[in-house]
Amino acid sequence: MSYQVLARKWRPRNFHELIGQEHVSRALVNALDQGRLHHAYLFTGTRGVGKTTLARILAKCLNCEEGVSSRPCGVCGTCREIDEGRFVDLIEVDAASRTKVEDTRELLDNVQYAPTQGRYKVYLIDEVHMLSTHSFNALLKTLEEPPPHVKFLLATTDPQKLPVTILSRCLQFTLKNMPPVRVVEHLTDILGREEVSFEEDALWLLGKAADGSMRDAMSLTDQAIAFGHGQVRREDVAAMLGTLDHRHVLALLECLAELNAASLLAEVATLAEQGPDYGGVLDDMASVFHRLAIAQMVPSALDNGHGDRDALLALASRFTGEDVQLYYQIALQGRADMANAPDARTALEMTLLRMLAFRPQGVPRPAQTPLPMTGQPEGAAQAPAPQASAPQAPAQQAPVQQAPVQQAPVQEAPVQQAPAPAAAQSAAPVTEARPPMADEPPPWATEDVPHDARDAGFRDLTQDEPQTSAATGSAPAAEPAPAMSATGAQAPQPSEPVAAPAQAAAAPSSAMSRLSAAFGSAQPEPEPEPKPEPKPEPEPAEASVPESAETAAPTSAELSAPSQPEPAAPVVSEPAMSEPVMPKPVEAAAPAPVQASAPAPSDAPSGDGRLNHAAWLELFPALGLGGITRNIGAHCLVEHDDGTHLKLRLDPAQSAMMADVHRERIHKALAGQGVVRELEINVGPLPEGLETPHSRRIRLLGERQLRAVEALRADPHIQSLEQQLGARLIEESVNSFEPDNF
Repeated sequence: MSYQVLARKWRPRNFHELIGQEHVSRALVNALDQGRLHHAYLFTGTRGVGKTTLARILAKCLNCEEGVSSRPCGVCGTCREIDEGRFVDLIEVDAASRTKVEDTRELLDNVQYAPTQGRYKVYLIDEVHMLSTHSFNALLKTLEEPPPHVKFLLATTDPQKLPVTILSRCLQFTLKNMPPVRVVEHLTDILGREEVSFEEDALWLLGKAADGSMRDAMSLTDQAIAFGHGQVRREDVAAMLGTLDHRHVLALLECLAELNAASLLAEVATLAEQGPDYGGVLDDMASVFHRLAIAQMVPSALDNGHGDRDALLALASRFTGEDVQLYYQIALQGRADMANAPDARTALEMTLLRMLAFRPQGVPRPAQTPLPMTGQPEGAAQAPAPQASAPQAPAQQAPVQQAPVQQAPVQEAPVQQAPAPAAAQSAAPVTEARPPMADEPPPWATEDVPHDARDAGFRDLTQDEPQTSAATGSAPAAEPAPAMSATGAQAPQPSEPVAAPAQAAAAPSSAMSRLSAAFGSAQPEPEPEPKPEPKPEPEPAEASVPESAETAAPTSAELSAPSQPEPAAPVVSEPAMSEPVMPKPVEAAAPAPVQASAPAPSDAPSGDGRLNHAAWLELFPALGLGGITRNIGAHCLVEHDDGTHLKLRLDPAQSAMMADVHRERIHKALAGQGVVRELEINVGPLPEGLETPHSRRIRLLGERQLRAVEALRADPHIQSLEQQLGARLIEESVNSFEPDNF
């Protein structure tokens, strides 16, 4: 007996042997069991998925000698003749070769005659979309009202070419493509029955090469058995198909995970020795990136399309989710640009190098990415940590984080730690009229206080500075510094000094004016000093005077004027701010009387000519930067300024866009504001507790949004709508009309 190919030898004989088309077999089985048979069926789908096989099984069910049922016996004469293709009442027509209308008319002339052997006369028209328009027109009437003994079974791979008049007369069933998993399972069963040794990896290559067609998979398996001399091995199948070994693609991804450009090019050179299809290499890489994204998000949904599921799960933990998405897009773009490249290998190498070049260099790479990735922001789970450690921060950092000392106006009070929202509770007409929040930041973190305090923790990283005693609140004996009084309260006993920074004049005058407004608009009453310099008379306190010419900050010349150290500084009734002492202390005298004609250099550097972080926060909005340059500057902190050389530290997450052109723009903008320095921008982690202009803007926007929502909540009209109509305020839609001065 001659050899029969696997595709014909193992063709399904009934519905229950059909592979991968359960949705079609279920409908036909139920129709046969219930006797609800249509006169015309249309089977559509790609090649080799079982259209003709389904039609023959249905014809066998209709004409089996045991009766019409969904389980033909398979042993009667009719079933055997249909399996062998010689049943006279099963008329198979190849529409691709008989397209003329004369062929269709000749076919329909015999429709009126009863079947010869079977119960029904079945017309199986394969590739029916190849019929001509006249043939379709000739078929319409018979297809709509055929004799009761006639069934039409149509099969096509392109149903879009069929007229709608034909489609409306048939029950249409669309057959699915075979996934590689189903192909591998079926091939494993077939090769086991054929007693052929095989490697599972080879079957995965065959399943992928079949591209959804079971018949193609069986034909390729026949070819692989012949190529491998009775065995199916991975190396033989890869050589037979001429496809790229999947391990080369995984090796390229290993090089990308290690960020090693040299090994990446070496792997491409090794790949070039096999003369691969470079476009196919990029296609395979894009497919692997897609599977890596699935492995990162839903590991259980990762398929084993190449038998490499474990390897991909291990590889997925070495990439961040952002990298996988970026590499996928670059692979697709490189595939589209390959036609315009000088040669295919150059296009592949440039695409791989582009993946490394455009990866954000400052993004921290974990040693092992936890799977699955939930998509939750990284800082969400760590948000409560800074709040829990906030009370201990003053004991660990500079004395600026020590809570201010409270003193009663008349009676002496023991030194105690003031609550964090003390600045928000100060009675000042220009401050926000809202109750303090439970999680409100300390006074030095609000916009009403100079930001020199927050700069102290950062300066501790770069230089050693004398610090004020955190326990007593007094400065070291070598560097006494007078405190800054905020109101004209009764002077306390000299035995209770309060430390004030010698760098108090370093903050811009705009910040000084807000600080003065926060603690009362009246000017402090100066204490007599041992030096012979005359002291001007203080102005009367007026709590209702808004921040204007009366509360303008002293000029830069007055702030930078040296003064003799005082033996004791008065304790004020409102919380006094303590700030770190610079290495070269400049004694700041008590604030001079306010002069209405004195200009307020709101964006000028500190009094000694140096730019600190507080001054940088106030100066940044006036620089007039835009685009990427503004984004880079908004993520910088002042690291060091010695008067001639200014160092800024940039957030590593923004370092990918850093370039010399942006540094030059920031340098020119600073020079335009009178800060002439040699500018240096270094990339490094930012210390906790310090705000960048970007984070400060985000915080202020949030506070402004909160104030707007609270104002609407307190509005009687809004409350009436909520009570009477059940209305609800959508907080996300609330916009504040406060001026955006940051």
